[in-house]
Amino acid sequence: MTSAHHGHDHGSGGHAGHSHGVAANADSRWLAIALTLITSFMAIEVVIGILAQSLALISDAAHMLTDAVSIVLALIAMRLAARPARGGFTYGLKRAEILSAQANGLTLLLLGSWLAYEAVRRLIDPPEVEGGLVFGTALAGIVVNIAAAWCISKANRSSLNVEGAYQHILNDLFAFVGTAIAGLVVLLTGFARADAIATLVVVALMFKAGYGLVHESGRIFLEAAPAHLDPDGIGDQLVAHPSVREVHDLHVWTITSGQPALSAHVLVEPVADCHTVRRDLEKILQCDHEITHTTLQVDHAPEDVLEVRTGAADDAHCEAAHGPVHRDEPHAH
Repeated sequence: MTSAHHGHDHGSGGHAGHSHGVAANADSRWLAIALTLITSFMAIEVVIGILAQSLALISDAAHMLTDAVSIVLALIAMRLAARPARGGFTYGLKRAEILSAQANGLTLLLLGSWLAYEAVRRLIDPPEVEGGLVFGTALAGIVVNIAAAWCISKANRSSLNVEGAYQHILNDLFAFVGTAIAGLVVLLTGFARADAIATLVVVALMFKAGYGLVHESGRIFLEAAPAHLDPDGIGDQLVAHPSVREVHDLHVWTITSGQPALSAHVLVEPVADCHTVRRDLEKILQCDHEITHTTLQVDHAPEDVLEVRTGAADDAHCEAAHGPVHRDEPHAH
């Protein structure tokens, strides 16, 4: 045979030391504790916020509602992601957690937009605010959110899903700090607009966290390479192997949080051992880039592959290669 196709063989080392996703049982316990803390305090805060006429407290309560929703989504996504692959879902439902993370980011952006509108309206026409109630409630909220954030920090934050829930609670913690300061200002000086100003500060933090979650989850859905991996650099590294003549159809993407994957078509010297070269390349990918999900199609190169061609469209071996063709010579990226 002149070629070797390795669709499912991960070579020596395989998935050793590689964790597939989040440990649902361990992490769900911490998330459930955080959910209990948040929902209990949220109900109390809504009542106090209405009595005190404080937008900062009401916005904090609304934010805590999104915290609770984000944790519920995280728990559901963990259950779905833990299901084995079957049928048409060849990766299982691992990307359910990315959907959850994107939902978390969108709720932060949407809620932030509404709070920004309300805060501006209150800057123009500030209501009377009970500073003492605001200050006391915010201090209690800080304690609750520190406890909830600590619980979620015990879970696996390498999961974008868990990180989304964590960002929600962390932003809520900052919100309570701002609300406490605003309440103290109102209590000591009577400056009611401090309540709306504190809300705008929180909105800025919400936009920052929301954009980060939407951006990262969007990259995963669009099959972009992980931000810390350079596909062109990886291609150049693979083609530097003494037996490799060319690498093309190189794709790097993320299956779910912490699970990068790579596929490529590799052409090797006519006398080279395809299996040995494949194992060498997989070792490079695992050791240098922590990529263990690999599919390398390894073929013996025809003699005309040494000819200089301008791009993948001229490649007689693959009629429609995607992306640049990597050779151990200057080439376009």
